[in-house]
Amino acid sequence: MESTFKKYKDFRFQEILILVYRIVLAYIFFFIARILFIYFNNDILKIESINEIFRLCYYGLRFDTSAIVYVNSIFILLSILPFYKTSTRLYQKFLFYIYFLFNSIATSLNFIDFGYYRFNYNRIMANFFEVIKYEQNKTTLISHFIFSYFQYVLLYFFLITIWIYFYNKIKMNPLIIDNKIKYFVTSTLFFFGVVLLCIAGARGGDLKKSTRPITIIDSMNKINNPTHADVVLNTPFTIIRTLNQSDFKQRFKFDPKKIENKLKPIKKYESKVEDAPNIIIFILESMSREYWGSMNKNINNYLSFTPFLDSLSSHSLIFPNSFATSRKSIHGMPSVLAGIPSFEVAYTSSRYSKQKIESIVSIANKMNYETSFFHGAANGSMGLMGFSNTLGFDNYFGRDEYNNDSDFDGYWGIWDEPFLQFVKSKLDEKKQPFLGTIFTLTSHEPYIIPSKYENIFEKGEIDMHRCAKYTDYSLRKFFDKAKKSDWFENTIFIFTADHTNQSFYPNYKKIINRFATPIMIYKPNSNLKGIDYRLASHMDIYPSFAELIGYDKPFRSWGKSLFSEYSGDEYVINYFGGGSYFIMDEKYICVHNGEKAIGFYDSEDYDLSKNLIENKNEEMMNLEKKCGMFLQDYFNRIITGNM
Repeated sequence: MESTFKKYKDFRFQEILILVYRIVLAYIFFFIARILFIYFNNDILKIESINEIFRLCYYGLRFDTSAIVYVNSIFILLSILPFYKTSTRLYQKFLFYIYFLFNSIATSLNFIDFGYYRFNYNRIMANFFEVIKYEQNKTTLISHFIFSYFQYVLLYFFLITIWIYFYNKIKMNPLIIDNKIKYFVTSTLFFFGVVLLCIAGARGGDLKKSTRPITIIDSMNKINNPTHADVVLNTPFTIIRTLNQSDFKQRFKFDPKKIENKLKPIKKYESKVEDAPNIIIFILESMSREYWGSMNKNINNYLSFTPFLDSLSSHSLIFPNSFATSRKSIHGMPSVLAGIPSFEVAYTSSRYSKQKIESIVSIANKMNYETSFFHGAANGSMGLMGFSNTLGFDNYFGRDEYNNDSDFDGYWGIWDEPFLQFVKSKLDEKKQPFLGTIFTLTSHEPYIIPSKYENIFEKGEIDMHRCAKYTDYSLRKFFDKAKKSDWFENTIFIFTADHTNQSFYPNYKKIINRFATPIMIYKPNSNLKGIDYRLASHMDIYPSFAELIGYDKPFRSWGKSLFSEYSGDEYVINYFGGGSYFIMDEKYICVHNGEKAIGFYDSEDYDLSKNLIENKNEEMMNLEKKCGMFLQDYFNRIITGNM
């Protein structure tokens, strides 16, 4: 073989074959990363056969090709330059470092998703970095992640070591070029040939003008379960494809008047309120509906982790069929307070996030409420302080205002119990009526509670259970004190969660229930009681608030007031991942790729196991149209500043 290389050295055969070998190695280790991703997350992905695994891996080759070309573009370019010295040991050593610099970073991103996927239910995208962007203790958080997932770190370095071993297994032999003209001509042809192949690979396999480059949504093309799109994808691809890109594009498919008639995005309520109530909104960190006993009376032998909230629920109006329209804490504020869902590119991550918008806060300000936002993390954490200013809160109270780091949890902020006592003391100082929004903190990874409670709140089936108990206890202590305040009797309390977290019960591991968050509304000694099984979501909190305080002016909202008459037109919408959305009404669930429906399922088929698209009926088509109308109105209003 070596003599053959020397015989045809002017044609660069050795360099071509070794370049192919090195790129094949990248494919192999991308494949290994995908298999490991499945292994660590298959309780969520639910792939049931080896054949299905290999089928998804096969579909993933296009996305691997695109990512490998992008990741290795500099390495490939340097490998094919028509120079005479590319086979020297020094140059090959340089290529070695370039190759592993970029491929080790790409592989590390795939490995991060082994653990992070369980929280995000989505491949990491470019906006992933906003999670720690605003944190003051980045080193602590990153160190904790490495320590918590040390098995992934060890596995990562083991695989990189194996990769290096095989890379060095076949070495480039330095060649002396006899015919430099022949070498340069063949090298130039080789250079342009490889460049064309790379362009085709980066685009997803072709150079046709009639086709666009491959995108995240293409991962949905040949799969039966939307979750499996995350198997087809790889993390470097999703990050590269979402870097410096906005999914906010105007759409003109539907007549705006028909959208207004169908969605009724402008609301107006005629309720009269004589004594304006105070409003306190609790956004409970990660407090999935799964943890509440009162929301799960249909599950036999259910063990609740929220005894106080359950006791309060018997005097409240609860919605056991409610869902989040956000995936991360940073997206919870616009979702709950302004009814703005977060899709592929979250509203708070977009360039439109600083524009003036109508919200619970703007309405409260118009009604002469004093408005305050409370969050126990460092001021600026997760961008919440900045967005609270955008919304127009009068006051912001965070870790800085608390000013006692003896209650700092070491990671995110002040423990819930002392911080809620601080909140109560600040509310006592407010002029009524007031709006207080309280974003709790402790019920979150790394799932720790104050040491003095470790023997009181036992660990549950999953780490989150003990944190849920602690936050519930912290709320009990808050109410024990708050009910003695003069503002308590005329206060309406709204409880929800920003997003879900770990799941134990099989029902909550189903795809749709990954968004299952609670809504509970409590007012002391009132008739706001009962169980309402209608579909509800974060979007409904904003218009409900408007009706509760007697706001009688028109305002923008895609939700509905939970106190209005039953309309039979309730729906929930959210972003799945893989470029797809779902919209659900009382009869069907529609999976939509942004342009058209790609699946229909019975409304009780939360695992999306039986696609009914071959039997599409008029009700399904109406739901598909509603999703398209919603997306058009959503993006167009944001882009044109009509929020």
